[in-house]
Order: sequence, then C-alpha cells, then structure tokens
Amino acid sequence: MISFLKRIYQILRQLDLIVYYIYYATHHKVMNRQVLFLSQSRSRLDGNFEFIASAIRDDYLIETALGELHDRKLLAYKMAVSHYIIVDDFCPIIYPIPLRHKTQLIQVWHALGAFKTVGYARKGNSDDRYSLTHRNYSHAIVSSPAIVKDYALAFHMKPKKILPIGIPRSDVFFHDDQKAAIRASLYEEFPLLKGKKVILFAPTFRGNNVYNGYYDYDHIHFKHLQEALGDDYVCIIKMHPFVQNHMKEILDPHFFIDLSSRREINDLLMVTDILITDYSSVIFEAALLPIKTIFFAYDLEEYIASRDFFYPYSSYTYGPVVKNEEDLITAIREGTIDEKKKAAFIDYFMSSCDGHATTRFVHTLLGGQDL
Repeated sequence: MISFLKRIYQILRQLDLIVYYIYYATHHKVMNRQVLFLSQSRSRLDGNFEFIASAIRDDYLIETALGELHDRKLLAYKMAVSHYIIVDDFCPIIYPIPLRHKTQLIQVWHALGAFKTVGYARKGNSDDRYSLTHRNYSHAIVSSPAIVKDYALAFHMKPKKILPIGIPRSDVFFHDDQKAAIRASLYEEFPLLKGKKVILFAPTFRGNNVYNGYYDYDHIHFKHLQEALGDDYVCIIKMHPFVQNHMKEILDPHFFIDLSSRREINDLLMVTDILITDYSSVIFEAALLPIKTIFFAYDLEEYIASRDFFYPYSSYTYGPVVKNEEDLITAIREGTIDEKKKAAFIDYFMSSCDGHATTRFVHTLLGGQDL
C-alpha cells in the first residue's frame, strides 16, 4: 500500500508537467537529433554532459534543462520535442512523464564502477514495485561488462539495455595533453599547490539525500592533521555536494584549500598525490592515476547496515584502510598501494574505459543503430 501511494504521489507532484507534456507531444513533432541534457542537481554542462556535448555540438541541436527548472511549460516543451533526453543522476521530474515512442531517455550515471548501492539495489527498495523511479530509461551505460548486472538491478532494467561502453568523463585520464593543461591551470589558480605533496580530502555524505546529507567532522581534526604533517603538504577539501553541515574548525589558508563548491572532482585529481576518501566513487577515477588512495572508513559497520555496497568493501580497498585519525596520519606518511589488487580492480570495474567512451556513446546511442 505504501509503495502504491508513493506512485500516486510521484504522479500528482508532476501532474502539471504531465499535462503540459501531453499537450506539446500531440501538437509538435519530435525534432530529429535534438538532445536535451536534463539535471535537477547540475547548474551547468559538466561531467558526462560536457564530454558528450562537446562531441556532438556541430551535428546535433543541443538543449539544456538544468538546476531548479521553474519554467514548467518550457521544460515540458523541450521534453516533448527532443529526440534524446540524457540524464546522469536521480532525476524525479522525468519518471512520471509518458514519454513518446520516438524519444530515447538515456541514463549516463555520473559514477564509474559499482560501489555503494543505488536505486532498487539499496536496502528496502528491491520490492518497491509501484515506484516509477528509474523505470523509463531506454538505455544506460556502465564502465565495465562485469557490472551490467548490478545496474540492471539498480535501475530495474533488462541487462541488454545496459551498455558497457565506458563512461565519457573518464576519457580525460587517457590523454596526457589534457591532463597537463588541467594541472597547469590549477597551479596558476592555486600557486600554493606547487612543489607540495597534495592531499585531496573527499569523503562521501552520510544520510539519505541532498536534503539531509551530512558528514561527521568529529572524527577528524584538521588542525591536528596540519601540525602532524608539516609544511611539505597541502590539503584540498572537497566535500560531497549533499553535505549540508559545515565544519566548526577555521582552516589555515596556507595549508588548506576548500574547493567544495566545485561540482566536478576530476580536475582536482590531476594535482593529487594522496586521496583520502571512504565510500565515494572517486576511488575509480583515482585508480587511473598514480595516486595513493587511503580509505578513512571510521563508520564502516554502520554504513554497511544502512546503505551497503554492491560487493564486499574489501573488494574496493586497494589502499590502506583506517578508522581513526592517528592511523590516517600514519597512512599518509607510510601507506602503500597494493598494485596487483589495483590492477585487478581496474580490470573488473573499468575495463571499458580507454579514452574513447564518448566516441562510442555518440556512435552507439546517438547514431541510430538498432539496439
């Protein structure tokens, strides 16, 4: 009963949009090769959107609907006349829409690999048979054939509709000139990074969503971290966009650079020597670079109980796992990467990422092939 009522709520919440959509769909034709990039969490074309848009700019008509999306009529019109609608995250505004047959809704999930569970793979969601969430995708893409089954479960899709063609935003890691340009730009913007061992502190959020996400700062004292490491290091802070609470400590700008306001983390990895994270999918991108990744999993048991992972946590940890601040400092100074385990990790989770994922996406999903 609760699941059924949630479905009704999903429809009622977007009822005006549904009505507008049906009107425009019955009065306007689909515009061939029009691509709509749709996101309720992004305010600009970045991540996978940026790579795809750059590749198709000359041959496709590009439209965007990003952020808070207040103009519901315009949004409905863009949806109704678009040949392709591309999303890269949970996007509740699209799920109740009765998309016309000629429109393809493609999920280009923002994360590589398969780490913490999402969608119907999350605890308590597998039997939510009335929910409309994720159910109207035409196709989705993943970073490896091995994880097709995981996203088929997460999105309630047939495995043949999950295409292991790689993730477009991973392409940059295979092009040395692009990486060098990004590093040069960051060094120019933040001269403090030059000549230092750069730590990137980038944990994921706790809680359920953007409305109640948080991080427990009681488990790390940044001043102590600075005192223990000294002047050879500098630390970039990149909190997850869902984290709503703020740290109480005042950070020393000669040691810390808070870049939490930046949505994308890829660029920051280009100047990173040591990554401190926990259950974030950034571990997949980091594995493609010579970075020492430390897993600061102070609440591992609680996280497994509330969220869990697609695979045992030990399947992901190719670097040191620590649960307190003292061990974290030791790992920063002395920890090492298990290179054999890291190679197996890349092969399993990211074998389709080779620098050409964007090209394959355009050819396979926007090129008119019969799938």
